[in-house]
Amino acid sequence: MINYSDIDPRKDAFVFEFDNVLYPEKDYLFQVYYLFAGFLEYTELLDAKVLVNLMVDTYQNEGKELVFDVLQERFKLDEKYRFNFEHLHKTAKLPLKLFLYENMINLLQEIVVDRKKLFILTNGDPEQQLNKIRQTEWHGLENYLTCYFANEIAPKPEPDAVHYLINEHKLHRREILMIGSSNTDALCAQACGIDFVFSNDFASS
Repeated sequence: MINYSDIDPRKDAFVFEFDNVLYPEKDYLFQVYYLFAGFLEYTELLDAKVLVNLMVDTYQNEGKELVFDVLQERFKLDEKYRFNFEHLHKTAKLPLKLFLYENMINLLQEIVVDRKKLFILTNGDPEQQLNKIRQTEWHGLENYLTCYFANEIAPKPEPDAVHYLINEHKLHRREILMIGSSNTDALCAQACGIDFVFSNDFASS
């Protein structure tokens, strides 16, 4: 496991993905499923608890991309509800805030105390990602974060968004550490010539 003190002190900028790096993505998606199930219970008189269980099971066993398709097939839902489902992913007002992983709270706080630069560079629909970020409990850290949405430039692993960030903030590649949870992020860092660490390598205290 890695602690902040193990990182090269010459690193001056830290670039994070958001989903499954700073917080667990399922915490957002499961609340979206809960809200969508409530909507279908009202419009189609279906059992919301059964709907939620099916969506969660599909997410865990087959992936988030198939959640609506499985639900539609099981309950013969009209295709019009796909729009509602996708729109809710972008605009949901969550019942509960999103909470950061403990190890990431500690890491972010140490970076801020050390007066280093903090960035989020996230893939995915920009509207949806911003909606998540706004509903996250940041413990005051939001004042030190600068966020970029890779899809507005080119999704990772393409290096374009990182190059843009570097130019915008006049950074040097040797000063940057990229932190992610997927090979997409690792490949992006490699393409940019910057160092990379997997988020789950960081100790929780």
